[in-house]
Amino acid sequence: MIRRVFWLVADSFGIGNAPDAEDFNDKGANTLRSCLQSGRLHVPTMQALGLFNIDGTDGTPCASPIGAYARLQEASKGKDTTIGHWELCGLESKHPLPTYPEGFPPAVIERLKSAFGRDILCNRPYSGTEVIRDYGEEHLKSRALIVYTSADSVLQIAAHEALIPLAELYRCCEAARAIMQGEHGVGRVIARPFCGNAESGFVRTAGRHDYSLLPPQKTLLDLLKEAGREVIGIGKIHDIFAGQGLTRTIRTANNREGLSVTASLLDETFAGLCFVNLVDFDMVYGHRRDIDGYVRALNELDEALASFLPRLHADDLLLLTADHGCDPAFRGTDHTRETVPLLLYGDRVPGALNLGTRESFADVGATVADLLRCTPPPCGTSFAKELIR
Repeated sequence: MIRRVFWLVADSFGIGNAPDAEDFNDKGANTLRSCLQSGRLHVPTMQALGLFNIDGTDGTPCASPIGAYARLQEASKGKDTTIGHWELCGLESKHPLPTYPEGFPPAVIERLKSAFGRDILCNRPYSGTEVIRDYGEEHLKSRALIVYTSADSVLQIAAHEALIPLAELYRCCEAARAIMQGEHGVGRVIARPFCGNAESGFVRTAGRHDYSLLPPQKTLLDLLKEAGREVIGIGKIHDIFAGQGLTRTIRTANNREGLSVTASLLDETFAGLCFVNLVDFDMVYGHRRDIDGYVRALNELDEALASFLPRLHADDLLLLTADHGCDPAFRGTDHTRETVPLLLYGDRVPGALNLGTRESFADVGATVADLLRCTPPPCGTSFAKELIR
């Protein structure tokens, strides 16, 4: 059947039309439409695969798509990276991860201060670049840690590398991860080191590290690993799943590096899954509401896909999907509740196959489990029999 699956997640590439968008204050959000309206979106490969043939999408459909395609609705009660990826891999979350629009409660802050052995600054939702601009000098004078959150389910700790060595910052994040469990179980605790000074400006450095909440059950990744398949996590995949279920991790700095690593893996011989998160769509462009940057990144992804398709083996499958939306033209800086695209291509995949609207992201994980012959994950309905001829 299928020996290798290359699964690319364009982090936050939504296509609108989520039936419950209004429940998330996201009625009308549509990441794809906003990119199309820029007039600069050029994605002929995705168009050929069937992107604009997906039910309910804007754009010009392809007369004869070369791939299969579907629209995915999220069953989980959330719109973040962690819950989205967990659902793609077979876990539906009935409760959203906690967020803190007013900052963390006093009882949590007191526990954190005790664990850190340091005072805490900020404790508000904040932009990562603005928080070090506004609190960096006070941090250096007081030696207190900068703790902040965002619209996402995260606790972030910023510290100047000249004051707080990375090892100590990471220790503090590990302590915070142990505290932030149960009702306060945020999706991620993130170390945010920075350098610089007030005169020339503070800048974040490359020592970021994420401490994720453990998935509550086995995911597709665990089940593939138990079945003896290789599970290669590219980019943020290790952080999202707290390392669980992976046989190999390759960390990347940006989309281009992630696509370059994926290209190199096309030449490797392995049996299993290459799972790639392309984070720039969300982190660099979506949250910053940078439409032009988002469009450029989609155009670059399309060029990479054009080079990947001819290099796939006869028993390979390539998937492209997303984990939530982050409409760069929408109000605020939050993620947006949207459906997401699913594009599939391989020698054994019939062209022009419309798989319709799937009611759970988990259908993808169930299908990959079916194709790679492992135990199915807890949720999801496989469409492998429809897909592979």
